[in-house]
Amino acid sequence: MDGSSEKKLELFDVGQCEEAYQMGFLIGQRFSDLIQSRVATDPILQQQLLPFARTAEAQPLVEALCTANRQMFPRYWDEMLGTAAGSGIPILQIILLNFRKEILPFLLKKEATPEEVTDEDCSDVLVVNDSMAIAAHNEDATVALIGRTYLVRATLSNGVTFTAYTYAGELPTCAFGFNSCGLAFTLNSVPPTREEISAGGIGRNFISRDLLEATGLGDALNRIHSSNASVGHSYNLMDARSRRILNVETASGNRCSVHEVGRTPFFHANMYLHLQVQQVQDENSISRHNRAAQLSADSKAKVLSILGDSVDKKYPIYMTGPTLYTLCTALIDLDEQTITIYEGNPEKEIVSYALPLF
Repeated sequence: MDGSSEKKLELFDVGQCEEAYQMGFLIGQRFSDLIQSRVATDPILQQQLLPFARTAEAQPLVEALCTANRQMFPRYWDEMLGTAAGSGIPILQIILLNFRKEILPFLLKKEATPEEVTDEDCSDVLVVNDSMAIAAHNEDATVALIGRTYLVRATLSNGVTFTAYTYAGELPTCAFGFNSCGLAFTLNSVPPTREEISAGGIGRNFISRDLLEATGLGDALNRIHSSNASVGHSYNLMDARSRRILNVETASGNRCSVHEVGRTPFFHANMYLHLQVQQVQDENSISRHNRAAQLSADSKAKVLSILGDSVDKKYPIYMTGPTLYTLCTALIDLDEQTITIYEGNPEKEIVSYALPLF
């Protein structure tokens, strides 16, 4: 790994910005080194997305994505433009990073394996019982993201403040975040087949950016329901005020399924569990799911132990390369109303940040 892997995760408080472009610009400027480093070394961007973007086949797809998302979310579009300007990166490359999930299915051959399409995996353990209401989340990505993420805190014009774990060059957030309304969420990518994907729909980065402004579970569900997503996604929504956790699986055509988490610990990797969608069979996710089912989740420590498990050498829950890597682990405790971010294996409980949800 290069030196970037040694840097502590940085939290940047942007403050209150009246203009979305300004907020994006300040984030891009603050993290220009990390964004430039990611762009230069990200194999998916350099070897797949950029070459594809230069083809005639790509033009209508990229244009449709840009038009749809700019029209539905003009503020977030301006924010993305600001990030490009602040970081000094050409806007096309920032666009490709933000829409990678919406573009990759259209440039891979039909018989592509899950390993070829996967640039990130995540694992979540969710439980709500008498003694605890927690969501624990492993943020997994390619090794190109090691040391190239950051936390962004921003205050909206209505006074709501959000905090989001952010991939360099992308909108906050494709990972996890929370706001001062007591709403928090983590995200799991899912693998619908190409036939299930709507070309030129709304990008998942724009939908999750919108979720950061949700005032509660109902508002969050409305934002997800009305998003007209291009690809599918899994959202773990938490409300600290009502002590509820929902897992929401989505697909194109505004298809949506909601599962309320209760006493039975709920593990989610990167396969659909309750929404009926044709999906690519992901051995990595299936193996992680099967392993988690063997383990107890009756305490916070045991939940962290599940996310730190590496007994399955081929498909461990806690990943250390060579392709995928667990960047950090987040534990959201609705009773303590805190989010704790751990660095390294979460079993060791090395705290990077402990933040209040409100």
